[in-house]
Formats: sequence, C-alpha cells, structure tokens
Amino acid sequence: MLRAGGPVMYRLCRERCDPWGMADITDEFMREMRGKARGYSLVLLRRGARYSEPDAGEIIWEHGRRNHSMRADGRLVIVCPVVDDSGWSGIGIFDVPLDEAVRIMDGDPAVQAGVLNYEVHPVRSFPGDSLPGPAG
Repeated sequence: MLRAGGPVMYRLCRERCDPWGMADITDEFMREMRGKARGYSLVLLRRGARYSEPDAGEIIWEHGRRNHSMRADGRLVIVCPVVDDSGWSGIGIFDVPLDEAVRIMDGDPAVQAGVLNYEVHPVRSFPGDSLPGPAG
C-alpha cells in the first residue's frame, strides 16, 4: 500500500490487475480528490480561414510568444499544440475565469487575423496536475 500523509490514497493492483496494470483507486481517495478539484478554462483552437495564407507563420509565431508570456505569468498553465492534420491546432488550460479567457482569446493575434478560431469551455481539474518532464 502507498500512503500519502495519512489515509491510504491508493494501492497498486496486485491481486486483481487490469490488463494495463493501473492502480486500484479507493472510494475514499475518489471523494478526497473530488473535493480538491477546481475550475479552469479550456481553450480549443482550430485552424481558421487564413491558416494557409503566406503570412500565417509569422502570426502564429506571435501567438506563441504571447502564450509563453501568459505561461510565465501563470495564466496559461498548460499549452499543447496539436501536431496532426485534424484541423485542430491546440489546447490550452487557463487559470482564469471563463469570461477572462474569452477576452484573452479575443485579443490573440492569430484569432484576430482569422488564422485560428477558438472555443472556451469550463473544466475542472486538480491543482498541481502537470505534464511529466523529459524522459530519462
């Protein structure tokens, strides 16, 4: 069993493993985590009408610069460009209210230029979640 500051949080599946070897999560852990979840704003980006135009690369460069600035000040906590040909361009998770995320995206140079379109959705997640660092 693994412990984290008191109650059993979860135990590795030993007797009744699923095919993927996932941890067996207790009801107690589920209730505890549900109480820790909080709201964030999810942005979904799609290619806009001007995505393939010659100046789109420069505009997306400035969009990326702006994203890095918002990462640095803590407003944009996760940013993931989509790297396939699906028409989706990226996702972002903002640590701001929904209306502020809309204002931020309305001011995005790629959105203003028609290179990207966006949707904003309220989501819930767990403070401290993050992407794993480099392998190795």
